Parts: sequence; C-alpha cells; structure tokens
Amino acid sequence: MSPRLAASLCGISLKNPVLAASGTYGYGVEFKEFVDLASLGGVVVKGLSLEPMPGNPPPRLYETQAGLINSIGLQNIGVRAFVREKLPELRASGATVIANIFGYAVEEYVEVARILEDADGVAAYELNVSCPNTRHGGIVFSSDPALLAEVVAAVRAAARRPLIVKLSPNVARIEPLAQAAAGAGADAISLVNTFVALAIDPRTRRSRLGAGFGGLSGPAIKPIALRLVYEAAQAVKIPVIGIGGIASGLDAAEFLMAGASAVEAGSVNFWDPAAPLRIAGELDRFLEQEKIENISQIIGTLKLN
Repeated sequence: MSPRLAASLCGISLKNPVLAASGTYGYGVEFKEFVDLASLGGVVVKGLSLEPMPGNPPPRLYETQAGLINSIGLQNIGVRAFVREKLPELRASGATVIANIFGYAVEEYVEVARILEDADGVAAYELNVSCPNTRHGGIVFSSDPALLAEVVAAVRAAARRPLIVKLSPNVARIEPLAQAAAGAGADAISLVNTFVALAIDPRTRRSRLGAGFGGLSGPAIKPIALRLVYEAAQAVKIPVIGIGGIASGLDAAEFLMAGASAVEAGSVNFWDPAAPLRIAGELDRFLEQEKIENISQIIGTLKLN
C-alpha cells in the first residue's frame, strides 16, 4: 500500500484510511477468501451484544432505487462467542479489528466492553448508540445528549482501548451529540449510521420488511452524510470517521475534505467484497494525480462558498 495513504486514528496506525463498516463485513473472517484483511485500513465487526440475538423476522433487506434498506435487527452470536470463535482467526489474519458494541442499558455496554478488554487482538471499540434505552422508557441513546454522555463516560471508565462513538443521523442537529460524545471521553466519532426508512409493497399494502421500518444506506444518503460529517467535524476537536454511500476513491476523498480523518465503506461491500481495498487504491491514484503527498493534506480542506 502506498505511503501516501498511511494514516493514524486515535493512536492506531492504519495502512490506509478506508475501513469496512460494521454490519456489512460480518465478523471479518467470512471475507478472507475475497481480500487480504491485513491490507484493509481496518475491519469494524458487526455489532456485538452481551447475549446472542436472533435478529428481526424476514424479509430483512430491500433494495431501493439508490440504496439499501436493512432490518437485520442486530443479529449476532454474542460477545463471548465472538471472542471464543471468531477473534482468534481474525487476529491471525493481521487485520486491524474494531469491535462494534451495543446494549439496551448502560450496564450492558460496559459489560460487553469489559469482556473484550480481556481479549487480545482488538484495536478499538465503536459504540453503536442507535439503540433504545430500556431503562429510560425507550429513548434512543443517540438522540439525547445526556444519555449519550452517560453511556460514553461509563464505557470510557471501563475501557483502556480507544473509544469511537457512532452517531445516528436521525436527530435535529448533530453538533450537540458530537460534543456530548467528545466531552464524555470519546476518542473519535463515526457518522452516519442509517436513516430510518420505510418501503411499501403497494399490492399487499404492507411493509417490504418483516419488522416494518429499516435503515437506509448506500448512495442515496451520501450528500446528507457529507453535510453531517462536515458539521460534526466543525463542532469537535477529536477525529471524525465518515460513513454513508462511499463506493469510490473520489467518494472517500470528499469525506476527507469535509473533515473526516478516515472513512468506512458499507453497503458497497454487498456487491463488491473487496471494495475497501479498491476504494483505497482509487484514493491513492487521486492523490497521485493531484500531486498530494499524504491524505492528511486534504483533510478538512472543504471551502464552502
């Protein structure tokens, strides 16, 4: 990988700034036949909960004209099984592993982090805070700055590894949430998670997804994601990871210019499993064409008219 792409995120050295997004790359090991995992910027594994979860009823995916709506329901094998069954092979691959974790109460987040703290091979944690807090009447952590700060501070106290907080776009303003995460001890923020969406079958007059609503991702959300990344990067001093409709090196460059220090490729992985590596290569060629020596030189360079 070209030295132009060398990056650092929360003290973690990355070969390139393009990571595979959580929920789109399984536990990483499933993709080792398609791509050299060690060559990726990193692998953010699918969300891990304290106990195994079966997920939502099918159908779980619906392809829109410019994106993908998913309603997987955070299906996963649970953090203990991940540490026992998946992490050893993932660690042996040489991948930079970021564990995405979630819960429905602050204590669940903390316990998942505590279990991972005792395991080798994890570089950082990414908190999925787009979950309803069952202890507070179902208010989503990511929509309330106080609740967000509470869960981030609790995990920060329990974790020695870098802590990334993944923010939801389903809020009125992103700045208060970004600032709450940073103030509570986050080392970085990542955004955006999916947009709450609905697809209807007009013949049956029912949702096309078994759970009703789902999360929209893919090219359709990129312009909004870029705006939110820019606003968040202006609001905090910690690094920002950009997510949302990234499918090419130029897409990645746009997020970096908006203020991101790294990016995560998501929906594109479903039809191109080697997409993160391809995107990194395209980004490198763009830098070469523009005579830019390192990606750090384009971060935050957007000029609004």
